Amino acid sequence: MKKVNDYLWELEKDSSSGMNVPVHVYANSRLIENMQKDRTLKQASNAAKLPSIVKHMLVMPDGHEGYGSPIGGVAAFDAENGIISPSFIGFDIGCGVRLIKTNITEKELKPKLGALMDSLFKNVPSGVGSKMSIGMTQKDVEGIASGGVGYIVEKGYGFHDDIDKVEEGSHMKGADPDKVSDLAKKRGLPQLGTLGAGNHFAEVQRIDKIFDERLAKAYGLQEGDVAIMLHSGSRGFGHQICSDYIRILIDYQKKNNITIPDPELGYAHVGSKEAEDYRAAMCCGINFAFVNRQIMTHFIRKSFEEVFGKKAEDLGMELLYDLSHNIAKLEEHVVDGKRMKLYVHRKGSTRAFGPGHEEITRKYREYGQPVLIPGSMGTASYVLAGRKESMLETFGSSCHGAGRVMSRHQALREIPSSKTLGEMKKKNIEIRVRSRKLVSEEAEWAYKNVDDVVSTIEGARISNIVAKLTPLGVTKG
Repeated sequence: MKKVNDYLWELEKDSSSGMNVPVHVYANSRLIENMQKDRTLKQASNAAKLPSIVKHMLVMPDGHEGYGSPIGGVAAFDAENGIISPSFIGFDIGCGVRLIKTNITEKELKPKLGALMDSLFKNVPSGVGSKMSIGMTQKDVEGIASGGVGYIVEKGYGFHDDIDKVEEGSHMKGADPDKVSDLAKKRGLPQLGTLGAGNHFAEVQRIDKIFDERLAKAYGLQEGDVAIMLHSGSRGFGHQICSDYIRILIDYQKKNNITIPDPELGYAHVGSKEAEDYRAAMCCGINFAFVNRQIMTHFIRKSFEEVFGKKAEDLGMELLYDLSHNIAKLEEHVVDGKRMKLYVHRKGSTRAFGPGHEEITRKYREYGQPVLIPGSMGTASYVLAGRKESMLETFGSSCHGAGRVMSRHQALREIPSSKTLGEMKKKNIEIRVRSRKLVSEEAEWAYKNVDDVVSTIEGARISNIVAKLTPLGVTKG
């Protein structure tokens, strides 16, 4: 690794090993040291060997080992003769974050926090295999998969204004439910409106500190107010899509005599039936994830209405933004002075388009896209804003969270749940969780320091820090 500056490292292109591009890693000295303890950099160098990869393979400061490619990775492939890779999007297709604002102050919330957390835990199911019955049918799943948030808002789940505050205008074009297996649809149907387990959560937060008054005002954030951050994805629907197509691509690679540096880095060439079928199914998974978070938002608003005795509109429960960090999209970027159409794969990485970009919703276009960065359980989260520099440096991409430093097995061995629960109690954070095992797996010590991650992103001039949010209550699986 060659140190370029305090925030950027480079693994130089090594043609003799098959690398087509260099690897750029955004990290400070502590973060790069952590990445060298697992296969993060090896996986990144393997990804740099993929055909038609453009400019550089990127690893964000929250990067860590994943399936085939690192989580926190970004890679762009020529749209004309490139590839699509399911493992470079991940099993939880469309996993992402949304932030819901309120006009409630922490002082107003405190006497009712316990009751609110009970209501949220009841109304937003969590845990492995969590299910919810809201009267949907397989036909609805197909409508959701193709129509996104607009489809479900028409059925009464949310405000019409929510549609404009979701990435991609609330639905990915090109989705085709016929390219999704019946098993995926069957798995997804009862899971609409559920959190799931792992690092997914619904968290009640206080806007603790404003770093940029102008951007905070544009985003409608005010110090001392309460907000709700939601992190979840496409559940069994997206997982099954990924599993189905990984199997299909194994046959595709054999049929086309494709050799890859890591069997987990499977891909298909753009224009092939396999690639186009997967892309159409992936778009369905992303739309499902958008809608899953939208339905949960509806029931989060209901919980606040129950506890505060007011309409959600009167409580100022407006959606700030919703974005995905497991996704591949056709985008235009300037590479070496030339404008190119690229399939940008982001796995554990958030789009962070800079001010003026036409794909940012009009309300925020002048200021840059909101970027939502959750921390680990019990630590701070952040709202950032995309910068113009990110468009040239990272294909308009930023980090997505804190990033693990321990595997789940290691965290279970080394971090007793009592330690985490004691720390949460000391910080006066209300917690509702279905599994003490999950408390250990998701302990703050199992993750990188989120302050390190976002300060690296800001230092590298990829995104600006707008606000810091601290947890008041959290619900998990």
